[in-house]
Amino acid sequence: MNETLRVLVVDDEPSMASTLADILGMQGYQTIQAHSAEAALELAHKFEFFCVISDIVMPGMNGAELCAALHQIQPDLPVVLMTAYASEELTAHGMEMGALAVLDKPLDLSQVLNFLALLSETQLIAIVDDDQVFCRTLGDILSQRGYTVKVIIDAYQALSSIDGEEQVILLDMKLKSVDGHEVLQRIRQRYPKLPVLLVTAFGREMATAIEKALDINAYACLYKPLVMSELFNALAEIRSRQLKKALGHP
Repeated sequence: MNETLRVLVVDDEPSMASTLADILGMQGYQTIQAHSAEAALELAHKFEFFCVISDIVMPGMNGAELCAALHQIQPDLPVVLMTAYASEELTAHGMEMGALAVLDKPLDLSQVLNFLALLSETQLIAIVDDDQVFCRTLGDILSQRGYTVKVIIDAYQALSSIDGEEQVILLDMKLKSVDGHEVLQRIRQRYPKLPVLLVTAFGREMATAIEKALDINAYACLYKPLVMSELFNALAEIRSRQLKKALGHP
C-alpha cells in the first residue's frame, strides 16, 4: 500500500477503533490504531499520515488538543474528529484547532469514504492565460508541488476545455482575444461553484472588471508577478473548503 494513504484511527475504545480501521482496510487504506492521544502523537513522530480520524472525548489529552499537537508535527495533516456526546464548546474548540469537521457517531461511512477518495485525488488546476511563458513557468512550479496542470492558451477554447473535473481555475483577466470577465461569466453559467482565482498584471486598469468578477463569486484576485505563498495559501483554503463540504460541514 502506498504510504501516503496511511490513516491513523484514534479512539480510547479499542473496539470502535478496530471496527473503523477494519472498514478502511477493506477499502484499501493502510490503517494504524492508537487508543490515546498520547499514543497517537508518538506514532505521528514515526510515520507520515494521509489522514487522522480521532475521537474528540478521550481521557487525558482530548481530540481538539491532539489536533493542535499533530499540526505542530505535520502542519498540513488533515484531521477529522468524531464524537457521540461532545459539548458544543469542545466541538468548537476542535474546529478552532484546525479539524476539518467534527462528525457524529455512528459515522456515516459513505461520507467518510467519499472524503478519503477526494483527499486521495491529485488536484487538477486549469490555467487560462495567453502568456505562454507565464503558463509554462507556473505550470512547472505547480507540477513540482504535486498538482496536475491543464494549460489553456486560447481563451475561446476555455469552455470546451474545462469539463468540471478541475478543482481550481486560474484565469487571467486581460486576455488578448476576449475579456476575462466574459470567460468567467461563461464558466459560471456552466459551473456555478467551480472555484476561480483571478490573476492580472493590471490592477488599476482592471479594477472595475475585477470588482464585477468578485460579485459573481470569483474566489479572489492575485496580482502578477505572483507571490507564490499567496497562491499556495489560496489553493490550500480552497482545498480545505472542498474537503469540509465533503464531510457535510457548511
